[in-house]
Amino acid sequence: MPALLGFAVLVALLPRVAVADTAGDEDAPTRYLLGLSLRNGPQYEGSRSRETKLRPVWAAKIGRVRLTTSGGSALLGFGREDAGAGASTQLINTERWRLGVSARIDSGRDSGDASTTRGLPDVRRTLRARLYANYSLTKDWNVGASASQDVLGRRGGLTMSLDTGYRLYRSDRTEWTTGVGISAANALNMRSYFGVPASAVQTSGKPEYNPGAGLRDVHAGISFKHLFAKHWFVFGGAGASRLLGPTADSPLVERLGGASANIGIAWRN
Repeated sequence: MPALLGFAVLVALLPRVAVADTAGDEDAPTRYLLGLSLRNGPQYEGSRSRETKLRPVWAAKIGRVRLTTSGGSALLGFGREDAGAGASTQLINTERWRLGVSARIDSGRDSGDASTTRGLPDVRRTLRARLYANYSLTKDWNVGASASQDVLGRRGGLTMSLDTGYRLYRSDRTEWTTGVGISAANALNMRSYFGVPASAVQTSGKPEYNPGAGLRDVHAGISFKHLFAKHWFVFGGAGASRLLGPTADSPLVERLGGASANIGIAWRN
């Protein structure tokens, strides 16, 4: 629902955004994107069950500020532009360095949505603040790091990631990229999403498990974008991950490895 609501709001604002662009900073023009993405992947990290979802994808860039759904920021232009979902701005943007901050709503977890998490405490919706940095080693190689913190104290905890990406191919209309990375989390995040508190042993039927801080997963993926008309393009990708450390030992995990794929179409001004 939040994504659909945001999609509707952006549609309503598009005429005003287009007008604002004519009076804006030429070095930071207003840009926007609207699309749909079909994704198939695990129901949650470590799940054996899979689900397929059709989701709206939208993004808007007004000056230094971006408002976007997951993946929408990278689709605004070719290259290393993904600032993550939510509202973001870049503090440093040079030929090699990018440093920025973002904020987004984290939906948490409704434990009744999956059979393996029923009887466990829900993870409440919260606001997450994220600091991210990216460094271009060469024209095609880059490394990035990020840290995301629950700022409302609703047991979302801290997550961190380190990634490297490589551009396999780029032309005026097409781009292929690939990347690998690793993520970690503090004890609070681990216990909220992969732990089983003593108070929920009876209701969940799972053994008590209180993980500490550590690695969450290692992941890899490949993606593409192809412009087939002046403003229209298709995009997609596939990825795989494997749980590590305390997450791999959780009684909630049914499968250590997981894979996902998505395909979509979008319009960009």
